[in-house]
Amino acid sequence: MTALGRHLPRGYRDFFFQLSLWFGFALVYQLARGIADRGSSDAMENGLHVIEAERAFNALVEVDIQRAVLHAGGWTLDLVNVTYWLSQFAVLGIALLWIYFFRNEAFTTVRNWIFATNLLALVGYVLMPTAPPRMFPEEGFVDTLAQSAAVNHGSGLIELASNPYAAMPSVHSADALIIGFVMATLVKSRWAAMLWTFWPTWVWFSVMATGNHFWLDIVAGLGVAVIAGTIVSWAQEGRPAASPALYRCNRW
Repeated sequence: MTALGRHLPRGYRDFFFQLSLWFGFALVYQLARGIADRGSSDAMENGLHVIEAERAFNALVEVDIQRAVLHAGGWTLDLVNVTYWLSQFAVLGIALLWIYFFRNEAFTTVRNWIFATNLLALVGYVLMPTAPPRMFPEEGFVDTLAQSAAVNHGSGLIELASNPYAAMPSVHSADALIIGFVMATLVKSRWAAMLWTFWPTWVWFSVMATGNHFWLDIVAGLGVAVIAGTIVSWAQEGRPAASPALYRCNRW
């Protein structure tokens, strides 16, 4: 353990503390998210309200996005399906580990920002359970995960711990914004920074293409991320931040 601790930014005790904190939070969050499932009636009605609102703006674009992706099929369809699953778990986790090991001075801020974002989103799921687009096949939506992916919302532990009516706000979109922004400011390579800058946009496209979120869910998720970032800023600095741009690398 002593040898391992020498290779960790703050020693093995802190590393295992951060791991236990993260996995504990993820477990409690998933269970609370499942408990927040109040049934389908309110959620389906709220989902219809979202559809009506987007139609009022003449902007129900998700059906067209799905149609284009399904027509392309092949690797395009596989890529959006994989992105939906990996963006929220694997990519987020790997990015946090990289920040912990190589930009440790920024880790606590990023961790708290993600925690605050997910907790605020959980409040949204309780107050406004919303069915995702995939639950409205009569409107032309398709559940691409159920249709062509090996893992879907009905698979094992995913079905047990998840809330199928947690579309508003989109945590996928909020976390992708945070990680994309943070990584773009922390990496040294200009090409890597450019790729991370486009990461949120690709995730937003993928969650719509798979039928899991409306664009209004995405907008709500971005709003939650900004509010959470401001709260974390207040807590750390004692004064309000104009925006999450406060978290630029040179401030860490």
